Amino acid sequence: MFTRILGIIGKKTILCIGTTLAICVLVFETFNWLFVQPLLGRGLRWKDAIENFLEFGYRSLPIVGLISLLVGIIMGMQSAYTLQQWGATIFIANLVGISALRELAPLMSAILITGRSGSAITAEIGTMKISEEIDALIVMGLSPFKYLVVPKFIGMLFAVPCVTVISMAIMIAGGFIVGVGILGLDFWAYFDQTAKALTSKDLFSGMVKSVFFGLTICWVGIYKGFQVEGSAESVGRMTTSSVVTSIFTIIIVDLIWTSLFYFS
Repeated sequence: MFTRILGIIGKKTILCIGTTLAICVLVFETFNWLFVQPLLGRGLRWKDAIENFLEFGYRSLPIVGLISLLVGIIMGMQSAYTLQQWGATIFIANLVGISALRELAPLMSAILITGRSGSAITAEIGTMKISEEIDALIVMGLSPFKYLVVPKFIGMLFAVPCVTVISMAIMIAGGFIVGVGILGLDFWAYFDQTAKALTSKDLFSGMVKSVFFGLTICWVGIYKGFQVEGSAESVGRMTTSSVVTSIFTIIIVDLIWTSLFYFS
């Protein structure tokens, strides 16, 4: 029994070390082909990066916009339920605006993009791996990081913050619908209250989170894609694992940055 326990501990330790080293290699090679290699004459694939930006960002807007609007309306109604008791319904603007910028818009955008695009990254790279397309690139002397990783990295890095800004605006608009359309608050009074409540720090904190959420979605999706082995069943398993791992990591990253901004 003691030997078995030690074996399990050793196996888990080796697996953890291997995973850490693989992630470090992924991060290093990404930045190598993003910053160093272009200076040596091996340019970036901007066309692919723009296509990925459109796929991850522009085509995510319908679902992100709809969910953001609904969440904004829900926040407004839930806030009104309590604030009406104190005659302070105007402060719905504060609650919806600050929550949207600091927390909900970045988090909702990241989770939705994870489900839509993060899983697609894993499935694409995983399918290429089991069909030996990645091996073919290596045999031809072409780097998978240049052709697969970096364009997705650039696209995701710009897509998530852009989608997040739009999500923030739509979520605040949802609060407007509740405050002005349902509760009958004066439009300009609500607008003025929103403007007074929001600060540059609120926007900055939300944007910083969105950048790191984008890094998380991209790297987790790519890493899980490269972990695919054997058959199509492995693609499905790793795609599911990619979404779950991304969401979990996003929550951890969110907690870290929220703590930093709270105590700063």
